[in-house]
Amino acid sequence: MMSVAEIKLNDSDGIDEIAAMEQIFATQKKAYLSQPEWDKAERKKRLLLFKVAFLANKEALLTAVSEDYGHRSRYDTLIADILPTTAQFNYTLARLAKWMKPTRRSPGLLLAPASVTIHYQPVGVVGIVVPWNFPINLAVVPLITSIAAGNRAMLKMSEFTPKTNQVLKKIITSVFDSKDVCIIEGETALSAAFTKLPFDHLLFTGSTVVGKHVMRAAADNLTPVTLELGGKSPVVVAPDIDIKVAVNRIMLGKSLNAGQICVAPDYILCPRAKVAEFVNEYRNEFNRRYPAAMQNDDYTNIVDDRQYTRLKSWLEDAKQKGAKVETMQDGSSCDDQRHRMLPHLLLDTTENMQLMQHEIFGPLLPILPYDTIDDAISHIKTRPHPLALYIMSFDKNTQQQIIRETISGGVAINDTIMHVAAEDAPFGGVGPAGMGHYHGVEGFRTFSKSKTILKQGKFHSTRFVHAPYGSLIQKIILKFFLR
Repeated sequence: MMSVAEIKLNDSDGIDEIAAMEQIFATQKKAYLSQPEWDKAERKKRLLLFKVAFLANKEALLTAVSEDYGHRSRYDTLIADILPTTAQFNYTLARLAKWMKPTRRSPGLLLAPASVTIHYQPVGVVGIVVPWNFPINLAVVPLITSIAAGNRAMLKMSEFTPKTNQVLKKIITSVFDSKDVCIIEGETALSAAFTKLPFDHLLFTGSTVVGKHVMRAAADNLTPVTLELGGKSPVVVAPDIDIKVAVNRIMLGKSLNAGQICVAPDYILCPRAKVAEFVNEYRNEFNRRYPAAMQNDDYTNIVDDRQYTRLKSWLEDAKQKGAKVETMQDGSSCDDQRHRMLPHLLLDTTENMQLMQHEIFGPLLPILPYDTIDDAISHIKTRPHPLALYIMSFDKNTQQQIIRETISGGVAINDTIMHVAAEDAPFGGVGPAGMGHYHGVEGFRTFSKSKTILKQGKFHSTRFVHAPYGSLIQKIILKFFLR
């Protein structure tokens, strides 16, 4: 008899994709209802087996992601996918017992001597929509947290990373039955149907535009959502910072994965008098890190023709509308066959350019001059809240002013993107950059129902507020508390 895990969601066996997916969901829901909670030992066992299988397939994952991209730097995948995912396994296993332990809360004087505790119960079946830019990290890390919270899970993988999906499917099916964890593959219609399933929680990582559709679909089932979106994350290069230091700290965030990161620096706010120095230093530093970059294996391609064509069209749009483009090396900075694009710094940009209206998600980097730090802050405040904000300054007053006067999902001072790697801190956006958090204990609680339990003993203080009303003790209670 064919198990649910063996159903291929590609319609080649005459099985309707969406019906098969709904069957898997129903199976997971039934499994949850029959066993709503795994104990600590079971959760740890599952996570340890998952970690062993994950690390055993490290090389296969590295190869698969690179093949999906046409070429992806081995170290980009190690640094941004394999390393943080392994760290998340270790971090979660070390803290799971503490997270699962009920927490005591005060009942307040009115309910004393009752006790109040918060118990963290799995929500049920979690849906995880995985993007193509970090298909390992952004699939496995939320799955780790979901399993730690005791949930079943279904992962909708990106259709743009088919080889990576197959390796992850192999890993997951070697550890989990499909009634507990399952990978789903398919294109747009299936993705839309996936978000319409009545999950107990839905985590989506992707663009703000698609995030709106996901939230709309989830609303029909009142499904709670965590949306990890994006936006235009700025870097404020403050007047006090040495430009060499600033460029050194910025470049990893824009060059890792060729800038195809939701928290990559999207544009630079630079003191007007230092723009030329910034451009020169950026070019020098890039060539030091990536010599002969068009052939350098340390540099990553754009994932596919669709994204490459989008970036080239935005670059051409900016040129036609008056932007000055600074490239990194002599000769071509784009390879149409391999979808390789080196960084392009853009000066004299205007708001009517495509790359100034949307998240860039690639190696194009506008540099906007400013005259005062207040001007830079004003530019950020008058635009949608970014997912990340970067401050290049060693001046504490400048740091605090920018933090105090702006709103963003997260902040990194004198660094870029690395705040996401802080295991013990929540990650999430605000406004159009997203909602909700995961990572750390906040992630565990995102996928848990925080259930309040009030317990009374033999002495029952609530009896003092029973009818009939108007007794002397009730009058005393009201007089004491209504003040």
